[in-house]
Amino acid sequence: MTLLAGRKCFRVLEPLHSMVYFAPETQAALVAAGLENNRMCYFAGRAAALGPVGPAVVTSTFYNFSPSLVARHIPLAWTLAAPEDITAARLRAVDAVQRRLLGDAVDSPETAEAAELAQRAAEACTGGDRILFAAHAALPSPKEPHLAFWHATTLLREYRGDGHLAVLLSAELDGLEALVTHTATGKGFLPGFARTHRGWSEQEWDAAVARLRDRGLLDAEGSLTDEGVELRRHIESETDRLGRAPYEHLGEAGTARLTEIAQGLTMRALAAGAFPEGVFATGPKR
Repeated sequence: MTLLAGRKCFRVLEPLHSMVYFAPETQAALVAAGLENNRMCYFAGRAAALGPVGPAVVTSTFYNFSPSLVARHIPLAWTLAAPEDITAARLRAVDAVQRRLLGDAVDSPETAEAAELAQRAAEACTGGDRILFAAHAALPSPKEPHLAFWHATTLLREYRGDGHLAVLLSAELDGLEALVTHTATGKGFLPGFARTHRGWSEQEWDAAVARLRDRGLLDAEGSLTDEGVELRRHIESETDRLGRAPYEHLGEAGTARLTEIAQGLTMRALAAGAFPEGVFATGPKR
């Protein structure tokens, strides 16, 4: 099985996890649990599996958020709601979001099959130095198939994401530089949304652009140079390599079937408005 098959499978699975971050049900459930009605819900919701850690840990594991933005919400969040209560609230939100966006597909045999396949793939993921994955892997898998499917997609997402950060470090890109170069590919977040959503000032963004120009990765217009294109290609290729284990474990037929089901569910979620306009250049990506 090729690395591209694993990448394709991940690309159609990832929106089924990340759509939760853009859903009003998530904000409502976490506010009901005690959190403030702002970006705290994202940071605490995703980081709760780590326990009541400080802002430096969250900044490090999330990687491309402004440290000052994270520090406005962490560790304050842990004084408002216990991590285990936040995790439980997020799972309740997942149920509500999936039922709104996926409708009767939530309880379908295909979703149950996808849950089994994704869980089998996740069996090959090991903690090691993949901190965010390891934290979520320590949580119990829900019994309901649609929630078990979401939990497994979370494991696959954070497993690949942790490996991706290792590649970025090897490429000597800090969090903001990684964000700038990714938006320059024309994929993922639009630049304006990426900067404000991740909490960076215009001055900080411009300084990162200047550093990348000095390295020969961006040209005068802010586009990737040939060297920049090659670096981003290398980053994606290495991320595929480090994230290949779950799909090799699942096998060619299993990976193809999981991709097929996930693609159908993702298309259904996108058609139902899972992501707002003005956020993604070419569709939701990491």
